[in-house]
Amino acid sequence: MFQRPQHLLTRAVRERPVYYIEEPVFGEWDDSLEVRADASGVQVLRPHIQAGHPAAQSQARTAALLERFVQEEGLQEYDLWVYTPMELPVADRLNPRLTVYDCMDELANFRGAPPELRQREADLMERADLIFTGGHRLYESKRRHHPDAHAFPSSVDARHFAQARLGPADPADQQDIPHPRLGFAGVIDERLDIGLLSELASTHPEWQFVLIGPVVKIDPASLPRLDNVHFLGMKSYTDLPSYLAHWDVALMPFARNEATEFISPTKTPEYLAAGLPVVSTGIHDVIRPYGDKELVRIAEGAGAFGAACAAALAEAGTPAAEQRLARADAFLATQSWDRTWQAMQAHLARAAQRHSDEARRLAQGFAAAADD
Repeated sequence: MFQRPQHLLTRAVRERPVYYIEEPVFGEWDDSLEVRADASGVQVLRPHIQAGHPAAQSQARTAALLERFVQEEGLQEYDLWVYTPMELPVADRLNPRLTVYDCMDELANFRGAPPELRQREADLMERADLIFTGGHRLYESKRRHHPDAHAFPSSVDARHFAQARLGPADPADQQDIPHPRLGFAGVIDERLDIGLLSELASTHPEWQFVLIGPVVKIDPASLPRLDNVHFLGMKSYTDLPSYLAHWDVALMPFARNEATEFISPTKTPEYLAAGLPVVSTGIHDVIRPYGDKELVRIAEGAGAFGAACAAALAEAGTPAAEQRLARADAFLATQSWDRTWQAMQAHLARAAQRHSDEARRLAQGFAAAADD
């Protein structure tokens, strides 16, 4: 998956070294740290940890490897950027200049979330100097617990997805599917409204539903098995524009549950950049700003959702569709990952300056006390 962390960290590496610590792999070996250079320049660190130890001990062993690596690399000043609160103990032996929590979602609301996740996140928020959130709804929640929180909703690599408008060849596993095609690209889990998808497909056998992405945390047997529903599996980020280029409508049929209360789907601007009409259920961070700006059709329930899809299909090729696309392009021009990273960098610089000023005042206080 090439998502928010990859977009941001591949931009960060243009200005500073970046070390990305993956989850460990376990086996019958001595603890070690595998280091490889990604094509982007990011150094990827994969801990190899001896199997058979409790989770806390395994994390402590990983922390020891990371501490030694930082010493051997001679990293005197560095920032800690955290995505996963559950892995916070891995950083226990580090002494970063700044700690940043880039919160992509309310992970504790997801199916199967560890019970200790909320406490780990509370510990991280207490330690963090800055908190960035992946959406406005999430920001409204986190800002109540931290004085330096900032909303950075999902941005888009518009140039990448705009390749869909250039007429790439239809991928082999999609080319025999009839039109009209209504598509979804993303993780297929408890956030997807399976009932809504099933009812739409049953009610509209003339439409073909194409779903791209891995099936996780749900029973694959619960998915609709209808002739007009096609699960094409995982695809690379590079190949996505070729698939989207041959859809007629892009879908975001999200369920309304705890797991979707705080989501800000990255696919919203990606679909729009590909030039597609978009229909979504009433997700907070889709309604604002995309629904409010009439860039995305918002509908609840199979009847209304189906009607919105029909309206999108009927609008294709009309002046109204061209006007909607122009409005979307104008909005997306302000939503690039480059702009997001630059704004984040400004917050990092301010936080670092604040630390420096506090350290200077503290040193002056000690000096004055010594003089007395």
